[in-house]
Amino acid sequence: MELITIKTPSTKGEIYIGKEAISKRLPCLTAGQKNFVLTDSNVYALYEDWFDAHFPQTEIFILPAGEENKNFQSLYAILEKMAGAGMRRTSRLFAVGGGVIGDIGGLAAALYMRGISYVQIPTTLLAQVDSSVGGKTAVDLGGIKNVVGAFYQPCEVLMDSTFLKTLPDKEIKCGLGEIVKYAALNGEIFDLLENRADDWKGLTFLESLITACVSHKARVVEMDEKESGERRSLNVGHTTGHAIELTSGLSHGESVLYGMLLETRMVMQAGVCEKTYGQRLLALVERAIALEPTAGMDFTAIEDSAEKARADKKNTDDDKIRMAVAKAKGQWTDFSLPFAEYVTALKNACK
Repeated sequence: MELITIKTPSTKGEIYIGKEAISKRLPCLTAGQKNFVLTDSNVYALYEDWFDAHFPQTEIFILPAGEENKNFQSLYAILEKMAGAGMRRTSRLFAVGGGVIGDIGGLAAALYMRGISYVQIPTTLLAQVDSSVGGKTAVDLGGIKNVVGAFYQPCEVLMDSTFLKTLPDKEIKCGLGEIVKYAALNGEIFDLLENRADDWKGLTFLESLITACVSHKARVVEMDEKESGERRSLNVGHTTGHAIELTSGLSHGESVLYGMLLETRMVMQAGVCEKTYGQRLLALVERAIALEPTAGMDFTAIEDSAEKARADKKNTDDDKIRMAVAKAKGQWTDFSLPFAEYVTALKNACK
């Protein structure tokens, strides 16, 4: 079991990675206060016995699975259930699931009685490598992802790769969307993916990637908890990726892969990204996209996606689309275009 610590101005959090993380830490975390568990219908159906064993006589709220349920109505229902269960300021929430559960569960913990302790237990590859770490919490509003939320750190994150054994290939692909993002930021992760291209689905290999990605993110969050500087790097592929996700029905991770594909092509054409490195990065992105066959992205609908990018929360008031993009191995930079130029660049990148 590995321990990674995040120290920020607001708090100190601990991330435990390994098959013993839950068995060793959960008894300590559940003792001594009233607890509340949030999960989704997919996770509960797979692990009902696990919940019975680890959270006996604990209120469990089961949210219908899917990004469409990460909204104010669900948040209100969770908070209402917490109040009805008699949760106090000394109580603790456990978010057991993927990115949706982590996002909305963390926000519920941040809001309830102005903030109670919470623990992330991520069950998907995407949540383990990225979304459970760093304290970003949110719900979607008006067709915009994560537009209402707060930075609120979990006291602990418990990561057990055993959960990954039940994931379908499409969920592994979804997680690889974020892993390839880290490869664009971290030369060691880049080399790992390049050198082990035939082993991307191997559980042992994925475990090593989880540790590498979490370590990278922990260092970034310690430098910049509220995303005013270096933490913006973690949005590589996400401006266009979020827009694609909202218009295509693709998963978050797959949308990020397409966002990286198009944004990397854009900055290569603009001379911002070094050409040879950009080609190598695109090869990783394309390999991840091809890992599990899907209908893929409809490039003819790119203008619909571009319009969604106008509402991205990273933009300012100058009508420019702001992106974090890969520049060279282990390097990133900010890149922005006026909206009309962004649309043109996107269209060219789709060719």
